[in-house]
Amino acid sequence: MTAAARLDLRLNPADKARISRAADLRGMPLSAFVRDAVLREAETVMAAELSATLSAAESRRFMKALDAPFKPNARLKKAMADATQLPR
Repeated sequence: MTAAARLDLRLNPADKARISRAADLRGMPLSAFVRDAVLREAETVMAAELSATLSAAESRRFMKALDAPFKPNARLKKAMADATQLPR
C-alpha cells in the first residue's frame, strides 16, 4: 500500500507509550497499529450511524408498504408539476 495522505495527531507521552507498547505486543509498526485501530473504529461508527434496525413489527409494516402500489398524494403531485416549470 502506498500512502497518499497524512494524519497527524498530538498525544501526551503516556498515551503514546501505551499505544507503542500495544503495537509492540502485536509485532506491528506503530503507524500500522494506529491505522488499523482507527479504521476498525470508523467502520463501527459508520455501521451504527448509517444503518437502521427495525423491530419485527416495524419490519412487517415496512415490507407491506414496499409491496403496496405507489399512489402519489396531492402534495407530491403538486411538487412534480411545479418541478416541470423550473428553468433549465
